[in-house]
This record gives sequence, structure tokens and C-alpha cells, in this order.
Amino acid sequence: MILLCNIRRRKENESYCSERLRCSSKEAFAVMKEVVTNKKDAVLGLATGSSPIGLYKNMIQDHKDNGTSYAQCQSFNLDEYVGIDRNHPESYWTFMHENLFKGIDLPEDKIHVPYGSTKEDCEGYEKAMENVSVDVQVLGIGGNGHIGFNEPGTPFTEETHIVELTEKTRSDNARFFDNDINQVPTHAITMGIATIMKAKKILLVASGANKADAVAAMVNGPVDPACPASVLQNHEDVVVVVDEAAAAKLAK
Repeated sequence: MILLCNIRRRKENESYCSERLRCSSKEAFAVMKEVVTNKKDAVLGLATGSSPIGLYKNMIQDHKDNGTSYAQCQSFNLDEYVGIDRNHPESYWTFMHENLFKGIDLPEDKIHVPYGSTKEDCEGYEKAMENVSVDVQVLGIGGNGHIGFNEPGTPFTEETHIVELTEKTRSDNARFFDNDINQVPTHAITMGIATIMKAKKILLVASGANKADAVAAMVNGPVDPACPASVLQNHEDVVVVVDEAAAAKLAK
């Protein structure tokens, strides 16, 4: 694995980020562990998909082995599909309970996952976050550079909103729906880019050759809504953990 310490400084060609450090999901977990250890009531921004599963497994194992507690924490998830029940096997509510929440002591009433299809639902989620500051926001990255479900072209000023998913995103996610794109919801509710950028620290995890173009555009390309993740170059504290395949097109 490769750890890119800070993509803003890498963009500026500072030497410590030109060195590739061997790492794994344990290093991603180390970032999370430091946050939770230093702040018992940390606010955690969480993501779904295959990328953070290794991180979540480490969180569960550490909770079992070392007693690291999340009892005073609260969480806010990035996004959720529109039009499927929360108990649907592929809902992100279900994903988070199956892959993390069932294995740690985060109180159920401190768990927040966006839900709904209206402007009022979006405003309600923003309101729930207005008095908190996310200490660490976990992100993946889509093959087209999306973060959350903020598709290419999304304004950087956007807050929580309803988005129509691109065919690329729906095709990428079809593997979770019996490889049938027709089963993949067409819309989602997502934190906006402006909401994501309020986090104190961002931890982005990506793997696989299918993410190589997006990772390269995020790190080396211009800051442009055509690649939503490129906005992270403007954040002061971003840790990016990628494997060799996902890093293959980064400038040396």
C-alpha cells in the first residue's frame, strides 16, 4: 500500500510526500485510532463501499482486543440511496450496521445516516450537523472522481442535496445488485462538497486499477468540478491511503 501524507503538499512538491511509504488498512486505522484516543467524544464522518471495509474491521478488532470505546462518539454518514428502505440489504444503513456498528459500542441514537428524497430532508441533515464539527471524515473515491455521491460538475459550494446518479456510478455499483444496473437506484441523498470540506481531517482510502485515473486527477490534476475529489487539494489535512494499482498513474 501507499500512504500519501498530504495531497496539498504533494501538489507543491514537498519532499516528504514524494516518498512512498508502505502501509495497509492498519495505517488508515491508525489515523482513526489517534482521533478517537485524543478525543473521546469525536464526531466521525463515515463512508460506505468496499474501500473502508478494512478500516472498519480494524476498528472492530481493536474494540474487542483493546477496549477502545466509541460510547461518547457520534457518526454522520456521507450518503444513502433514494427509494430503497433502510432495511434493504444494500442500503447504506444496513451496510454500516453489518460492517461496523454491530461490532463497536457506538450508541444507536448517535448514529446519523441521511435519508429521504426532498429538499427538507437535505436541510434537516445539514441542521443536525450545524452544531458539530467532524473530526475525521472517511472517504472513498469513485471511478469518475466522485466523493460521496457528488458527481462530476457538482459545485464545490453544494451542501447536502439529492443527486441523480450517473450511468458510470450506477454501473460501478451494479456488483452490489446482482450485477443488474436496473436494480441500482437512480438517485441518492449525499453530503455536499462544502459539507465534506468542513471536516477537520479527511481520510481517503482507495484501491484497484479502476481508481487509478481518478486518484491521479485528484492529486495531480487541476482543482476542477470535473473531478470532485480534486477539491481536497484545498483542504489543510488530508491523508490518502491507496494501493499500488490505484497509485499507478500518479506523477513520480
